[in-house]
Amino acid sequence: MSAPSFLRAREPVAGLVRTAAGRAPLPSLGRLRTAVCALFALDGFVFGSWAARVPGVSAQVGADHTALGIALLCLSVGALACMQLTGALAARLGAGLVASLAAIALCVGAVLPGLATSVAGLCAALLAFGAVTGMVNVAANSVGVQVEARAGRPLLSGMHAAFSFGGLGGALLGGAAASFLDVLPHFVVVAGLGLLVTAWVVPVLVGADADPAVARQPVVRRAAAASRPTAALVVLGAIAGATAYGEGALTDWGALHLREDLAASPVLGAAGYAGFALTMALGRLAGGTLVTRIGERRLLVGGSLLAAVGALVVVTTSSVPVALAGFGVVGLGLANVFPLAIARAGALGGASGIALSTTVGYTGLLGGPPVIGFLASHAGLPVALGTVALLALVAAVLVLCLDGARVRLPALPALPALPVLDLAPVHRAAGDLRLLAVS
Repeated sequence: MSAPSFLRAREPVAGLVRTAAGRAPLPSLGRLRTAVCALFALDGFVFGSWAARVPGVSAQVGADHTALGIALLCLSVGALACMQLTGALAARLGAGLVASLAAIALCVGAVLPGLATSVAGLCAALLAFGAVTGMVNVAANSVGVQVEARAGRPLLSGMHAAFSFGGLGGALLGGAAASFLDVLPHFVVVAGLGLLVTAWVVPVLVGADADPAVARQPVVRRAAAASRPTAALVVLGAIAGATAYGEGALTDWGALHLREDLAASPVLGAAGYAGFALTMALGRLAGGTLVTRIGERRLLVGGSLLAAVGALVVVTTSSVPVALAGFGVVGLGLANVFPLAIARAGALGGASGIALSTTVGYTGLLGGPPVIGFLASHAGLPVALGTVALLALVAAVLVLCLDGARVRLPALPALPALPVLDLAPVHRAAGDLRLLAVS
């Protein structure tokens, strides 16, 4: 039996990252996969910890919805500014080395929001925090696609599951810590745990850059980059971004919605993101199996539609348990959309393709929260969060427009033919009127 088309699309991904030969022995596939999962989990843990303490940080600096939205915009700007740079560094120095340095910076950057005492200070802290977050995401995805290529089967969704499990752990611990621990000590603990994980993964990630198969393909990569399908990469990024918008919105505003609009306790407020992260993680664990059974396109479209339904439940109910269930449905629907889009971008454009699509994709993840803040200030938080459903529907439409490496607009239904009017009587009448006028 021939390999599924999804797997064949991954074969050209081998050798995305430039070699760092001689730095460390090439780790086994299993060890490298574990290290990349640990890196994703660390990223998720830090982000989940931040998500759980957004209300506390907001209160600490005295920020209203508008001010918090501006601060979150700084996080987005910092991340997006570093993503394209990270893609270039990963291709030049090795994604493993760049991912290792970014992981260390992430642990240090996690403390910065806790040091802020004003809105201006929070903006500066989130600008730096966003920068290191963007670096970790691009580098981790680059190494993840390299692992997927070595394995010869879809694995990136499972690695993103580690991000979701990390986010779940960070949200649960953050929600519990909110009852007895101030923001800064909590973030210091998060940073310390992160550095312990980083100390283990760094040698493995750096060793991944010594893959001789990667070293033999710099010319091939440059040729592929020169002819990469940019339009398809942008659409893939837009698909990822439209759904990542929902992830960013629920991460930074979900707890506030539960606490302010539904009067949930701090623990239940954190449980919203925790449930979202749990169902997303479970969906990603099953991602590889779902792709081979129902196909990539059906999974992308179906997941986007399911997320839209869940988002509508979240913003239209007045029940905390029903809203928590809605969070879970959104997580299940969005689970595989982002990793599948990024993996496809890696297959089409290599490390630079990942950087391009990830930059577009994380525009939604990181740009969504400030947009939500602006809308919440004018129309209320439930209406603002309702845009999550709208963007999920946009993602489903974009999937239907993508045909392999080409972008095609779906065929529009033919319009009914208009009846042909017989204008001869009108012309005769006009002629008679002119004769009468002359006479």
